[in-house]
Amino acid sequence: MHGHVDGFSYGLVTPVAAFLMACMGAALGLRCTTRSLMIERSWKSGWLALGALSIGSGIWTMHFIAMMGFKVDGAPLTYDRPTTYASLVVAIVMVGIGIFIVGYRGPTPMALVTGGTITGLGVATMHYLGMAGMRINGRFEYSTPVVAVSVVIAVVAATAALWAAVSIHGFLPSLGASAVMGVAVSGMHYTGMAALSVSLHGSGTSSAGGDSSATILAPMLLGPIAFLFLAGVVVMFDPLVVMGKPDWEEQGPSPATRIPERPKGW
Repeated sequence: MHGHVDGFSYGLVTPVAAFLMACMGAALGLRCTTRSLMIERSWKSGWLALGALSIGSGIWTMHFIAMMGFKVDGAPLTYDRPTTYASLVVAIVMVGIGIFIVGYRGPTPMALVTGGTITGLGVATMHYLGMAGMRINGRFEYSTPVVAVSVVIAVVAATAALWAAVSIHGFLPSLGASAVMGVAVSGMHYTGMAALSVSLHGSGTSSAGGDSSATILAPMLLGPIAFLFLAGVVVMFDPLVVMGKPDWEEQGPSPATRIPERPKGW
């Protein structure tokens, strides 16, 4: 029996909230990656790790906030917690690999393509591993061409995001880059969901009193959301992360500290 899939059971509430969390994670991660390029190696790994945790948590949180609005008529949904949390670990690790490649190898085309590909594959893997953690009295089936499109979107979005992290240093332009990343991640998610169809086992009659996806997922999301807000506090208290470059680079040194130029030929 074919199950009717509804990805917007709460209307626009879940897509908008999911998009905002994706933007938040992207904004924090990109600013941390930019910050890592301004300092010596002793602190670089810390900022890159914070960036990976922020982007990975933002993507994972976006996915499962969106899944709160997902339901299949006639079939209650549950989630396998180990698989669901494993998708978070995969997202953080693979995003971290991509970010560390760019952070340590620099903004070379090869580093951006390699890091962007790994990061994008991490986003896609997180999505489909998270879907594999869902339990339903039926079987999920995917359209291979649409799945391929979703993976391409993830890779292109991740590569563009890493390029923005190393190329865009102003605060407002970086917000625009984060919004673009949020749109791309959300687009990848809903493209992947468009590839999904459900075949139910049996009559597909829903049991009364079952918990909704929102009730199951909300407690699982508290930790990553709390982390994102704490990471936001760290970013807000570091002016280099917020502004993208120190004030002296924008205004130049003061006359009292300016070093006179030596005559040519010295």
